[in-house]
Amino acid sequence: MDSFSDGWLLTALIILILASAFFSSSETGMVAINRYRLRHLARQGHRAASRVEALLKRTDRLLSVILIGNNFVNNFAATLSAILAIRWLGDSGAAVAPVVITLVMLVFAEITPKTYAAMRPERVAFPASFVLRPLQILLAPLVWLVNGISSGLLWLVGSRGGQNEEDHLSPEELRTVVNEAGGLIPEKHQKMLLNILDLESVSVEDIMIPRNEMVGIDIDDDMSEILNTLRASQHTRLPVYREDPNTMLGVLHLRKLSRLLLKEDINKAELMQYTVEPYFVPEGTSLNRQLINFQNAKRRIGIVVDEYGDVLGLVTLEDILEEIVGEFTTDLAATSQDIHPQEDGSYVIDGSTHLRDINRALGWEMPTVGPRTLNGLILEYLQDIPEANISIKVDDYLIEIMQVKDNMVKAVRVRRASANQRVEG
Repeated sequence: MDSFSDGWLLTALIILILASAFFSSSETGMVAINRYRLRHLARQGHRAASRVEALLKRTDRLLSVILIGNNFVNNFAATLSAILAIRWLGDSGAAVAPVVITLVMLVFAEITPKTYAAMRPERVAFPASFVLRPLQILLAPLVWLVNGISSGLLWLVGSRGGQNEEDHLSPEELRTVVNEAGGLIPEKHQKMLLNILDLESVSVEDIMIPRNEMVGIDIDDDMSEILNTLRASQHTRLPVYREDPNTMLGVLHLRKLSRLLLKEDINKAELMQYTVEPYFVPEGTSLNRQLINFQNAKRRIGIVVDEYGDVLGLVTLEDILEEIVGEFTTDLAATSQDIHPQEDGSYVIDGSTHLRDINRALGWEMPTVGPRTLNGLILEYLQDIPEANISIKVDDYLIEIMQVKDNMVKAVRVRRASANQRVEG
């Protein structure tokens, strides 16, 4: 090195510091880049994104190239700094050089470039791929040797290296991504995406119309009574059964009956010709599964049955869609026949109302784990069939039992409890 002037050595040292900064920022930029955005850009034909994606398919090789280059320039820079320090300060320079070069490398080759790369990973990773790709080919033998030694050491401690696993988001992680999207996704769309994720944890029993509330046609009724039911129905499809819903005969599409209803002499045989076979849905089926089942079966309505084949209720495609996009009415509390607002801010609610419907209509958070109806929640809390005029507090809600009939809570008054209210059950 004696043949090189101080100017040449100093220039080489600065270049090595810049090279170290390049390798440090490249490492951080490659690791911090958003893999899903990168995949999207690569599919759109972005060449730099395609190069980065190819490099990241073998992270072990990429990191080996970066670390080999970084260690080389750092060691060479330390050597040059020691030579310059000895020339300028004599023997004492050997003690000063490590301190100075460490501070310089920390500030200019580590902290600053890595911080910038963490904040702007694409600006660093995309240009860096132009250099790292050729280096990966050039240093392939050395990378193979280093990785071989590293893999052997990992094997000794019980780790089995190999190809990178595919990046997959769990539903909980995807929920976090959607929640943190902020202004990137409109609030309405954000809520719909979260509702789609919830379909996995909600079953058909949570949204079905219970058996006792089903509107259907008993084929054994008088024809005049059947016609009155058909003409007064607000639904386009009605289940048809004999004596009991457990004897389900099919589902009748009222739109197909428009011409038939104009006739005066309609008989039950003609009516049954427009009835299609019932489509049964096992209890416990998740909504996302049932949505696919409806699509595959080309059906819009299903009869929910338990393990014994008994009818539990009825679920429709519209019910599932409402779980995603919300109800098709603007003021649920005002339009619901089971929820009646009171002047004092409380609500008189039918005991058979589903807790999910109450929460959706009023924006509440009543517990939905376990019982599905308000009556079920009260019975579980008291472990007994209560009498009227009893009040209980469940979480933050005051529940006053107004009417009990046929071993069921028929009507209750519910209001949110203030922090200082205490009610004993």
